[in-house]
Amino acid sequence: MRSRRSATDYPRHDDEYEAHTALLSFIDGTNESVLALRRIYPAGSKGPVHSHKKTQLWFARSGVVIVSTADGRWMIPPGHGLIIPAGLQHSSEMISPVEMHSVYVHPDVITSDRPRVVEVTVLASNLIEELVRDDPSRSNARRRELVMELMMDEISQLPEQPLGLPFPANANIAALCRHFLLAPEANASIDDWAQTLGMSRRTFTRVFRAETGVSFVTWRQQACIFASLPRLASGETVTNVALDAGYENVSAFTTMFRRMLGSSPSAYLKSSGMRNTLASAEA
Repeated sequence: MRSRRSATDYPRHDDEYEAHTALLSFIDGTNESVLALRRIYPAGSKGPVHSHKKTQLWFARSGVVIVSTADGRWMIPPGHGLIIPAGLQHSSEMISPVEMHSVYVHPDVITSDRPRVVEVTVLASNLIEELVRDDPSRSNARRRELVMELMMDEISQLPEQPLGLPFPANANIAALCRHFLLAPEANASIDDWAQTLGMSRRTFTRVFRAETGVSFVTWRQQACIFASLPRLASGETVTNVALDAGYENVSAFTTMFRRMLGSSPSAYLKSSGMRNTLASAEA
């Protein structure tokens, strides 16, 4: 495997747009099979729509990021990464201050037909960190090659997490989906959405699944998590988030959260590092 350039070699500019353009040119222009970079983003910063010639693993070492494409949105909390297929147009928004480690790999090495949120294991995190801070001109070439090979193998086995939210191409349905994210409602009914769109229940369920690849109920559950995580990460209580989303009680919200992500909100936030202070959270 060809060695990569140092993460400190890419061009820097004071102007944000020029910096982004220069970085894209650097990433696409290098012949290295693996490139690892580190960047720091302030909360609220946005990355314009762009694509890469290489497959990208967008790893949020800290902070929360939302990546959007024409077909959906994907949330990347700390300790997670998004595998972005080569050539896919996407943009990003930082929900909080973010430390990003990105690994760019030739699409022949890692292929993906769709974006996938993955949990980055301790081993993968350490290997990526090693490449980010490595200086190829001063390190052992064979050791670096072994690190890259092990990292590629580990990335290919990272467990996928249900933090992607597909968006329909149908403009009317997509408008309802966007409104739902702004005001999630756990008990939103198929009949209400169908009536709003002037469809029968049967037609709506068929069209919704065809447009998103999942059932309305599954999408609704995923959307509730999608909308709740940034608020929980910012320090809002589980009670407030749960009741605002239309859950009858905290227990119902926690049960759904645990079913989707494998642990209670407080435990998930603590293990993923999404919030430093958990005193106000209620399990």
